[in-house]
Amino acid sequence: MRLLWGGLAALAAGVVHTASFAPLLAWPLQILALGLLAALSWRQGVRQAAGLGFLFSLGWLSSGLWWLFISLHEFGGLRPVLAVGALLLLGAFLSLYSAGALALFAWLRPRLPAAAPLLWACCWLLGELARAQWLTGFPWIASGYAHTVGPLAGWAPWVGVYGIGFVAALGAAGLAQVWQARSPRGLALLALPLLGLLLPQQFTHSAGSLKVGLVQPNVPQSQKFDEARIGVQLAELLAQLEAGEGDLLVTPESVLPLPYDFLPVEAQQRLTQLSVRRPLLMGSFVGNAQEGYVNSLIGLQQGERRYVYGKRHLLPFGEFIPPGFAWFVRALNIPMDDQARGKHQRPWLIGGQRVRPLICYEDLFGEDIVASAVDGPDAATLFVNASNLAWFGRLMVQDQHLQFSQMRALEFQRAVVRATNTGATAWVDHQGRLREQLLPLTRGLLVVEVEGRSGSTPYARWLHALGLWPLWALGLLPLAWAVQRGRRARRAP
Repeated sequence: MRLLWGGLAALAAGVVHTASFAPLLAWPLQILALGLLAALSWRQGVRQAAGLGFLFSLGWLSSGLWWLFISLHEFGGLRPVLAVGALLLLGAFLSLYSAGALALFAWLRPRLPAAAPLLWACCWLLGELARAQWLTGFPWIASGYAHTVGPLAGWAPWVGVYGIGFVAALGAAGLAQVWQARSPRGLALLALPLLGLLLPQQFTHSAGSLKVGLVQPNVPQSQKFDEARIGVQLAELLAQLEAGEGDLLVTPESVLPLPYDFLPVEAQQRLTQLSVRRPLLMGSFVGNAQEGYVNSLIGLQQGERRYVYGKRHLLPFGEFIPPGFAWFVRALNIPMDDQARGKHQRPWLIGGQRVRPLICYEDLFGEDIVASAVDGPDAATLFVNASNLAWFGRLMVQDQHLQFSQMRALEFQRAVVRATNTGATAWVDHQGRLREQLLPLTRGLLVVEVEGRSGSTPYARWLHALGLWPLWALGLLPLAWAVQRGRRARRAP
């Protein structure tokens, strides 16, 4: 019975953990939820701890990713029961990372009892890194994202989102130590997150400004790839662009739901004429049937195609088919479901700013884009994200994705502007603050005067040089320590 109540408490704590992210932004709840999970797992065996980690993560990720139901049911055609089942199956698979992390903690704790809080945080970090990088990675609502506001946000330009997750987990483990062991040492760990308020924060400097027009067409997903509606959509888009303002106009991803070269000649001519007045960054596809089509942003300037950026980090099931899952993806009838990957592309120089595009899901992977946030030939002064979240409805998903952009802005101290189909079209400044945003599910144009930034944060510098390996090393340190101690014990007479 005790185990049952513990499991239910872990599941409920996982649901509460979801409230720490956007749109509620109740970041203290994360420390409390993780603290409860740590306390529940503090003296458990390997299997019991793994079960608690699994249930916590199942509650967290199922409640945090519930909007996938909309995509699976309304647009994929799955029956409600099957859509819920698929969502829970995904949550269960992703929860294996947390289960493995807490199982490792339970195995290590008897070997290093004095370092239990550090062990717990290191194991939590390993689980987050594994989810972020293995099997192409799916770091959606990784725990550090809860802290785009609050004292832990100050850690972002130093250690990044996964480092913040480690600091939060260490504070939560301190709370568990106070609770379980009645040890005052845990209070010092609880104070650690507050150090973010004291860390230096200014690492970049102004590089001028650019007036950017962000287009939000608000095309329902049910109509976006409807061949009978493409002509109407194209006419509405051209009218919206012709009325646009700014030194650069940016559209959402795949705003042209077909390859650019397939557009009618008249439409291409109008876009060419538009680009004589101001540069356009257009969401479309490039490529061919033989080599594959690439989800791209096409830069038109002075009547010419001057720039092409192709999406490199593709979304599993939506943009590429994992081996063995072709039957499932085909059943969902997703357009352009098996795309080709784009190639590396330097930022586009516009109006004195070096604009670095990101297409939708790519802004979850700071390690992929860090080369654009350090001084060098690929240095960007401004990030531009083009997305289409209409697949997933309005509630929660738009706020979560906007929060990811805020974290990238904090980590690299670069502003991020976002052009989306249905929301969140917005401007986030280089300190991660939301400055302006269009109302979701409306058709409009957001014109913003954005400051570009040059320079590099400490996180950008070490991430560019070493990748995420320093965090992997931190997470694995207790394991190496325990193994070494075990070897010494066996050698002792």
